[in-house]
Amino acid sequence: MRSTRALTMIVLSLVAGLAAVFVAAQWLNGRAVQTVQVAVAARDIDLGSPLNGTVIQMIGWPKNTVPNGAFESSATLDGRVLKTNLVRGEPIVEAKLAPIGAKGGLSAVIKEGKRAVTVRVNEVVGVAGFALPGNFVDVMVNLTDGKSEQISKIVLERILVLAVAQEANQDQTKPKVVNAVTLEVTPEEAEKLDLVRNVGTLSLVLRNQMDAKPLTTAGASKHDILRVSTAAAAAAVSEPPAVKKAVVRPRPASVRPVEREAGNKVVVIRGLQKSEVETR
Repeated sequence: MRSTRALTMIVLSLVAGLAAVFVAAQWLNGRAVQTVQVAVAARDIDLGSPLNGTVIQMIGWPKNTVPNGAFESSATLDGRVLKTNLVRGEPIVEAKLAPIGAKGGLSAVIKEGKRAVTVRVNEVVGVAGFALPGNFVDVMVNLTDGKSEQISKIVLERILVLAVAQEANQDQTKPKVVNAVTLEVTPEEAEKLDLVRNVGTLSLVLRNQMDAKPLTTAGASKHDILRVSTAAAAAAVSEPPAVKKAVVRPRPASVRPVEREAGNKVVVIRGLQKSEVETR
């Protein structure tokens, strides 16, 4: 009797254990992260580079976090051109690719309706090498106007630097002095830039990437600078000098000479006669 009861308990325990294992396995399978194959960069890739099997790698990516526009096959990316830089392991998405049919090179990264124009620069004009690809600059020209007066004026604002000295990718922190900078401009801006670089001297003014507010200036001329300096000097001259107040000191009281007092007098009465005798 006792052995039968013990055997029954053992069987029930085994059944309960198997049921718990089955339920746990089902729960873990439901919690398992599902992944899909996503194309990523196998190494750092520069903008304007065409894609092929040597620079693409397929890896498992969590299905619920796949970026929009990602590719699940490397075959569809063969021959596509990047319009931005990619780092190793970064997913390749449609937003970072040039249109289908675009050839490799800088022309693939120029936005629709824009043009690329290259201008000569030196260490000063090129902002000491800090005008790097991806930065924004203002273009300033120094020329002589119709009155033979020299003037400096900003003619183009917030112009994107595409490349420096035939390099579209650089370390974004280290300056590099080059002799040419390629800018992305509209056709109208290209015409202005071509005109001003032939009639005057160009300078690039480095601009904050977050500053998109346009600013219109009247330009600066030698006359304006001298006029400001003259006005400042005239204002300094016209200001009356400080008047030093005289310290008024009280005059000492006049000392009157001390008169010697007369000697003592004694009245002498002799009978009916009265007389005074001065004593010393």
